[in-house]
Amino acid sequence: MIPIAQDKMETKATCPYCGVGCGVLIEHDAERISGVRGDPDHPANFGRLCTKGATLHLTARPETRLLHPELRTVRGEARQRVGWDEAIGVAAQRFADVINTHGPDAVAFYISGQLLTEDYYVFNKAMKGLIGSNNVDTNSRLCMSSAVAAYKQTLGADAPPCAYEDFAHADCILIAGANPAYAHPVAFRRIEDAKKARPAMKIIVIDPRRTDTASSADLHLAILPGTDIWLYNAMLHVLLWEGMVDHAYIAAHTEGFDALRDHVRDVTPAVAAQVCGVKAEDIVTAARWWGGSPAAMSLWCQGLNQSAHGTHNGAALIALSLATGKIGRPGCGPFSLTGQPNAMGGREVGGLSNLMSAHRDMANPAHRAEVARLWGVDSVPDTPGLTAVELFRAASEGKVKALWIACTNPAQSLPELELVREALQHCDFVVLQEAYRSTETAPFADLMLPAATWGEKEGTVTNSERRITHVRRALPPPGEARPDWRIVCDFAQALGPLIGKPQAATMFGYDGVEAIFAEHVASTAGRDLDITGLDYALLDAAGPQQWPFPAGTAVADAAARTRLYADGRFPTADGRARFVVPVQSTTVEKVDARYPIHLNTGRLRDQWHGMSRTGKVARLYSHVDEARIELNADDMAVRGVKAGELVKVKSRRGEIVLRAVASSEVRKGQAFVAMHWGRNVLNSAGINVLMAGDFDPYSKQPELKHAAIRIDRVELPHQMLLMRAEDSERAATEHAERLVPWLERFAYASLALAGRDNAAVVMRIAHDQPIPAAWLAELDALIGLDTDDALSYSDARRGISKRALIAGDRLVGLRLAGETVAGAWLRDVMVDQQSTAELRRWLLAPLSAPPAAAKGRGRVICNCLNVSETDIAAAIAGGDDFDALQEKLKCGTSCGSCVPEIRRMVAAGRSAA
Repeated sequence: MIPIAQDKMETKATCPYCGVGCGVLIEHDAERISGVRGDPDHPANFGRLCTKGATLHLTARPETRLLHPELRTVRGEARQRVGWDEAIGVAAQRFADVINTHGPDAVAFYISGQLLTEDYYVFNKAMKGLIGSNNVDTNSRLCMSSAVAAYKQTLGADAPPCAYEDFAHADCILIAGANPAYAHPVAFRRIEDAKKARPAMKIIVIDPRRTDTASSADLHLAILPGTDIWLYNAMLHVLLWEGMVDHAYIAAHTEGFDALRDHVRDVTPAVAAQVCGVKAEDIVTAARWWGGSPAAMSLWCQGLNQSAHGTHNGAALIALSLATGKIGRPGCGPFSLTGQPNAMGGREVGGLSNLMSAHRDMANPAHRAEVARLWGVDSVPDTPGLTAVELFRAASEGKVKALWIACTNPAQSLPELELVREALQHCDFVVLQEAYRSTETAPFADLMLPAATWGEKEGTVTNSERRITHVRRALPPPGEARPDWRIVCDFAQALGPLIGKPQAATMFGYDGVEAIFAEHVASTAGRDLDITGLDYALLDAAGPQQWPFPAGTAVADAAARTRLYADGRFPTADGRARFVVPVQSTTVEKVDARYPIHLNTGRLRDQWHGMSRTGKVARLYSHVDEARIELNADDMAVRGVKAGELVKVKSRRGEIVLRAVASSEVRKGQAFVAMHWGRNVLNSAGINVLMAGDFDPYSKQPELKHAAIRIDRVELPHQMLLMRAEDSERAATEHAERLVPWLERFAYASLALAGRDNAAVVMRIAHDQPIPAAWLAELDALIGLDTDDALSYSDARRGISKRALIAGDRLVGLRLAGETVAGAWLRDVMVDQQSTAELRRWLLAPLSAPPAAAKGRGRVICNCLNVSETDIAAAIAGGDDFDALQEKLKCGTSCGSCVPEIRRMVAAGRSAA
């Protein structure tokens, strides 16, 4: 801890969002977190944070936390508070009963890439070493397992060979299936910096959408979903045809090139152009830029991974690096961007059902014996366990009878969501180890165990560039919450004697979290990720370090570990990398006359996963405040859909209702919906209701990126808007939690927070029949509008009923039923705390445009400095360019996440002029 003021100190940690691994300094007084800033000394971010990271301190609030163990003994009953001894005892007995009756493969763990490495390690050891099953899988299966499999098939090990500093050395960067401007914004800032310093550097973006990343590119290839392999094969065809392949490197360091060369011989740019839906000359340009650049590197993420051929997507992309010898040198190589903060650490300890500790091979008897000796057991199982989709299918069939879920939310994040819900209902015993009490998975839990979260835990994480950071605890967890590793060890020690394994007391008798790290370190000796030279003390003294870091390594030799394979030797049996002949598939699900639109999914800039953390911060709704489907304007016109109207979105598995928005980012025949929205903010389970469970045969990663859908107008004429302002986000969040049970009553309903320092809760409703008066009365009471002080208007004949509450001269409560056209500007009046002195007579009027006394701000573009779209548009209309905007409004001068969007607005302003 670093003292910074009287009663204030800072503690070093990392950001718990994407895999960039940004260092943060947590300001606190040992009891409460009061601020956060980027760690200027951390090599991943050098002080920068994105909008999510910069608001982390606002998430460190107790009102949504699970504070005590809770247990129910009968399904359908409410859980009751119990002590830790009873909770662990019940969990151990229930798991033991299943194991002793049905065998170890009848239980499973489903864990998370947001756990610390030490947490991951003991979960893996408990299942594979103590219980004797490989049924421990993680939500990393949904994001990174295809990258893992691609690296192993081609380079021999799951080891990203690049580093962030390579951005500054690259002459060409190819970004495929990723939108780092949104999903990895701090890393993208480094790419922008590199481009600014070296304008000749070429950026190629391959993405069906024209995202903020794509709009910043020199060349955007807007391929059709699922056609990536055809594009990379055609690029390799051009490299061969034009003599840009490094035959000497191929001969000295690789195998299998002849077969791949023959495979791509007929995949000409013209052929690929027909499949991919792009121009043949653009494919040629991309290949020439790649082949002609002294240093070229590729970046990829979920657009490639979340595919039924995600492994071969990655392998085909990696082939471009191998074929040109552009790997192991500054600015070169294939770089998988990790989706979660510690998916890498989980992979290192073998935290997937087909992996083993320290990159060992489960099929190798010698490797299994090494792990068994380390753990002090006779053997470890040799058959891969159930992967994420398989696990929940098995639970739905009654094959998995006890399931332990930790730090993840499968009832919102998995495909085949209806089947997942059935599985959770069908499973005999479900444990949820979680920091937050009200995730979408929580209603299915028989036992809930309160876990520590960001700012309350100690351990390590590994980021995308193989850099390990020691994360310190700033303050103790609230209530009775415990660190994840401690919960697992307590459970394992209680379970061991019940399944005939008393050695559990020794296996899990760690005296602290550092002892777990030391055991993990020992497991890596002699492996490709050898970190036997690391311990907490060194990480504290010298800062985060990249692996490998074997014993005897000097910190001063860090440059030698920046990138891998500089000597051309790879961790395969013969030291050679492998070329893979990929399949020629596209998407599993095809569009047709009934389902004619390609649905693409992805992230928003300011939200994270299922919003259990970011969803509690009002300002993070300022950029996008409601679930929506983005459509091409032509597709909307054909269907008679206007912007802002609700539509039914239907796939072959399910349907949901969303608000339609016209977007220039999507091509005709395509649509985009963000992955984040679930049952805590919608009346449906969100986009994964529509997604199939088809998965890659090697990685078992599901095709979460694509579904074929249809869009239909939906008539929901009975609309309502509820808003309640509070003096704190805590109070607004508590109001929102009370409204969540109401969502499912309506044909459409959504919940959001709004505002900044003073937050409001916003509920939008549309129904297929008149909303009962009794419901209106209940909702009025729920948000404090059932008072004689409230302004009211009612027209029973037209079905209109309105109420507004003013405190002082501020609008603090509002309910519009039957007519809601004034909702947008009234929201601004409320969240900006505008005076109602001149507005009172208009508050219940049907005005779509605000009266002169009201100041409408609209969507916030720069969240850090609270600069709205209206502010920026006005300045552009006045002649300001990008530099002038930054000077005058300061937008984009903090985290920079909004810079691509501001540049687009400036460009659009020039075009309009």
